[in-house]
Amino acid sequence: MTLKIYGIGASRAARPLWAALELGVPFEHIATPYQGGATRTLEFLAINPNGHIPAVVDERPEGAVTVWESMACALYIARVHGKADGQTITPATPREEAEALRWSFWAVSELESDALTVLMHRMAMPADQRKPELADRAESRLKVPLTVLEKHLQAQNAKGEAFLAANRFTVADLCVASVASWVRPAGDLLAQYPAVSAWLHACVERPAHKQARALK
Repeated sequence: MTLKIYGIGASRAARPLWAALELGVPFEHIATPYQGGATRTLEFLAINPNGHIPAVVDERPEGAVTVWESMACALYIARVHGKADGQTITPATPREEAEALRWSFWAVSELESDALTVLMHRMAMPADQRKPELADRAESRLKVPLTVLEKHLQAQNAKGEAFLAANRFTVADLCVASVASWVRPAGDLLAQYPAVSAWLHACVERPAHKQARALK
């Protein structure tokens, strides 16, 4: 069996790359940048007709499985290639599975758009192209989902669980932290949410995250 992950670490492809690295799953990294036309070739469009990274192709005895959409890729790798033994990022109980699903979808619907605006207009874009007023408005809107996340993490901490779904790092944390990390350029905003800040630091400092982000 061969697991192929298309993308680069400095993109949403970091999510499935991070998941595979956390699990120690052998995989073939096929460097596919989002710029320069690599995602618009006929070969790549046959894998993901949307023309976006990441994409995952899992060559299995029963036939190849193709997955796109970054959260789906990460969740698939955790479910199919991990062990549900309570020791890995793979959900081990129905509750953990539900937490992974709901928080991953929540991150996309409630957090990602404004988090990306903050990242782009506080840090990633050239200074002369940034629009601070867009980042200001995004930060204001982010107070709502960050409050939701803060309260959940406080409740988790109160019952002795340091992460979103359990007292261990799971794919739920991976998916949400991959989005929440885009808010880090707004340091003053994050400082208002100490539980989120501590949790996010613990997530992004994991060796597998750093390895994933470094893949070119």
